Amino acid sequence: MAGHSKWANIRHKKARMDARKGKIFSKIAKEIIAAAREGGGNPDNNLRLRLAIEKARANDVPNENIERAIKRGTGELGGVELEETVYEGYGPGGVAVMLEILTDNRNRTAAEIRHIFSKNGGNLGESGCVAWMFVKKGLIRVEVERSGLDEDQMLEVALEAGAEDMTMEDDVYEITTDPQDLASVHQEFMDRGIPVEAAEVTMIPKSTVSVHGEEAKKVLKLMDALEEHDDVQNVYANFDIPDEVLASLEQ
Repeated sequence: MAGHSKWANIRHKKARMDARKGKIFSKIAKEIIAAAREGGGNPDNNLRLRLAIEKARANDVPNENIERAIKRGTGELGGVELEETVYEGYGPGGVAVMLEILTDNRNRTAAEIRHIFSKNGGNLGESGCVAWMFVKKGLIRVEVERSGLDEDQMLEVALEAGAEDMTMEDDVYEITTDPQDLASVHQEFMDRGIPVEAAEVTMIPKSTVSVHGEEAKKVLKLMDALEEHDDVQNVYANFDIPDEVLASLEQ
């Protein structure tokens, strides 16, 4: 599935450069808690937990934080009850936005998210209003330089491993899989010694909306505000900003 969300690429860049470790640690801990609660505390039998732990380690989350979050998820330690939910809405230019939320107070979070949308030229919609515009996929990111493979070689390896498609964006190979095949494709890469930058189950837009100029600025401002909210685990959107426009906004 070529041409997936420009926001996904921006988000990964931001994550690598983000120095606000406290916020990162908190969001990853929430994901570990939810994953352990859903599928148990053994990452060998729980893909979601295994991916969350890998993300934690990639962001230098201390082992004791990881272990504590797992125990909270399995009930061995007490803690705040977290509720998982999905919010959907529209940003400037009709951009579709999906949010994965982990909250201990749904009413408070809904009010705050609604305010962020309205303040930044968007609106929070009803359940299902944009979900049909996205498809759930496994996504593996491999830095081109570190892979040791050219594009044709990488595509061959990916397809042999069971992947569906591959694109190259900003010197990164992006490999898409069926969500159920993510673990086996990821394992195949590790067995071949191919370093994986990130592996996750994500929502990929079926088509994108091109935004420019002031509208592009407003869209990015909305995305940033949503990402900053403590209860927002993931933000998915179907906008596409041309590289030359994005470069001018970053200056």
